[in-house]
Amino acid sequence: MAEAARLAAESVENGWGGPFGTVITMNDEILARGQNRVLLTGDPTAHGEVEAIRKAIQILNPEAPSIAENNNNTSTLQLVPRPDGSPDPLPERARMLMGCTLYTSGAPCPMCMSAIYWSRIDAVYFSADLEATSKIGFSDAFQYEDFQKPLDQRRIHIEQIHPELGEEAYTLWTNKPDNHPY
Repeated sequence: MAEAARLAAESVENGWGGPFGTVITMNDEILARGQNRVLLTGDPTAHGEVEAIRKAIQILNPEAPSIAENNNNTSTLQLVPRPDGSPDPLPERARMLMGCTLYTSGAPCPMCMSAIYWSRIDAVYFSADLEATSKIGFSDAFQYEDFQKPLDQRRIHIEQIHPELGEEAYTLWTNKPDNHPY
């Protein structure tokens, strides 16, 4: 946690972004570090947790081709069995960051928590809670509240249109004999 806090302070001191730093560990060793770099990059997804997840994946999956290389159209993600008691309908999924722990200086926002769930990190520890984070001007409460509302009552206009257009890719995925669940 001390390293996550150090990264958070460095982000503020350098003007890169908010006071958020993250480390991901595996086997009690730091695997990856991330800092909020929203102001530096102009990328609203450049949160410490997301940055650390991206780096950890690169370390654990170094053989993954880049889209620019386009030399391998096969997933390099290892599949693992569904954990006992999991509500997952599929028997196996990509390993992602199973076996890793995330430490972050502030409670993760909804975007970061989603990334944490998708990456299958085993545990999350944070220092400052949501109340402390809100007091310094980073409140996520409205997002948590908005997600619980029906689509037609949300702050951002959201509606489904032309479902038949999205269906083609869904059908291709469903019928692909070697689709790789992740």
